[in-house]
Amino acid sequence: MDAPAIIDALGRLVSGAGYEAGPSVDVATIYVPADRLVATCTALRDTPSMRFNVLVEVTAADYLPRDPRFEVVYHLLSIPNRIRLRLKVRATEQSAVPTVQSVWPAAGWLEREVWDMFGVVFDGHPDLRRLLMPEDWEGHPQRKDYPVQIRKAAQTYEPLEVTEAEFRANLERDRVKRAH
Repeated sequence: MDAPAIIDALGRLVSGAGYEAGPSVDVATIYVPADRLVATCTALRDTPSMRFNVLVEVTAADYLPRDPRFEVVYHLLSIPNRIRLRLKVRATEQSAVPTVQSVWPAAGWLEREVWDMFGVVFDGHPDLRRLLMPEDWEGHPQRKDYPVQIRKAAQTYEPLEVTEAEFRANLERDRVKRAH
């Protein structure tokens, strides 16, 4: 199924949602309004022609200075129908995205990771706290405006130059080591 076909099916199942097909080279991508996210995910999971029964990943992208700044990205998999789908939800720094834990319980950890790294708040999440960073950490490191505090001179490397004879000798040496 491509994005227009999925949008057409969802249009009949979720009223009042304005879906958009997103550009993609690999997987059908759909933009979903935040207020219709849970209803959309429920329809995607429960409709027999789609049956997206696995939430593979939740991540985000920071498009500073664009407004809305963030896109929360959900990767879904339908094992019975062998289809993948990418959902995207636009979010600002002030807006919250509803949690999808009621649809896929595994979303809890994934949403915590997105909150920890990007600061996107998930409305209704029962345990939104740090997952990867220490509890006393300030800020969200994957944001584009996160202050980088490392001062290090740029390193440059000379390209590796190996003669053909040295290359063959290295291959042979590695083969001998693996044989033992």
